Amino acid sequence: MSAIPTVNLNDGAWFPELGLGTYNLRGEEGIAAMVAAIESGYRLLDTAVNYENEREVGEAVRRSGVARDQLLVASKIPGRHHGRQEAVDSVKGSLDALGLDRIDLHLIHWPNPSVGRYVDTWRGLIDARTQGLVRSIGVSNFTEEMLTELIEETGVVPAVNQVELHPYFPQEELRAFHATHGIRTESWSPLARRSELLTEQILHELSTVYEVTPTQIVLRWHTQLGSTPIPKSADPDRQRENADVFGFTLTDEQLAAISALERGRLWDGDPRTHEEM
Repeated sequence: MSAIPTVNLNDGAWFPELGLGTYNLRGEEGIAAMVAAIESGYRLLDTAVNYENEREVGEAVRRSGVARDQLLVASKIPGRHHGRQEAVDSVKGSLDALGLDRIDLHLIHWPNPSVGRYVDTWRGLIDARTQGLVRSIGVSNFTEEMLTELIEETGVVPAVNQVELHPYFPQEELRAFHATHGIRTESWSPLARRSELLTEQILHELSTVYEVTPTQIVLRWHTQLGSTPIPKSADPDRQRENADVFGFTLTDEQLAAISALERGRLWDGDPRTHEEM
C-alpha cells in the first residue's frame, strides 16, 4: 500500500486525502484499532467531543511511535458549546481530554441553526487559533448560505467543511461552492451506511475492471472528486483495504456513472439524526 497523499488547505496546512473515522472506537480495543491504523499509514484521526473518545485518540497518538508533527488530530465543538467564549473553553476541554498540546483541525460539529450562535462560535474558533490552541479551523454540516455568512461576518474562510457525502448524495452544488472558495470537502458516511450502495451493479462492474472491492471504488470516487473520506473500521485488514485506493484512477465517465446513482435512488437519510452529530 502506498502512502496516503496529502493536499494543502487554504491556510497552508497539509491534509490527507483519506482519514480514519473514530466514532465508537473506545477503550483499549479502540486504542489498539487506532494504533493499527496509524501503523498502516493513516495520518488523520477524526474525533469529536460527542464521540466520547478523545482520551483514546490522544493515547493512540502517544503509543503509535509516529512523530506528532506527522499526525493530524481533528475534533469538534458540540452544539451545547456554542458561543464565542464557550467555543474556546470547549477547545481547551478537548485538549485536556486528548492530552495534547494542540489540535490540528477543529470544527463546529453542527450549525445548531435553531440557537443561531454559529457565527459567534466561529469567532471563538478564530480566537482559539490565534491563541495557538488549534492549527486549522473549519465546520461540519454547514450549507452554502451558512458558509457565506461566516465569511462575510468574519472575513475568515473555513479550511474544511465536513458533510454527508456519498454516491447517493454527491453534493455537487456544495462541492462547487467549496472549490470556488478554497474550502476542502470532507466526507462523513462516505459509504452511505445502512444502505444498499455496495450492491450497486456499476460498483461491482468497476471492481472487476480494476481488481479492487466495491468499497475501494467508492472511496476512490471520493478522493477523485476532491473530498477526503473518513471511513471508520476497527479491523486492521479493512483499514488497509480502505486506504489502498490510490493505485488506480477512475475515468471521468466512470466518476459520472457513480455520481448518477443519486438519480436512481432518493436518499432518505437525515444528517441531523446521524450518530456523528
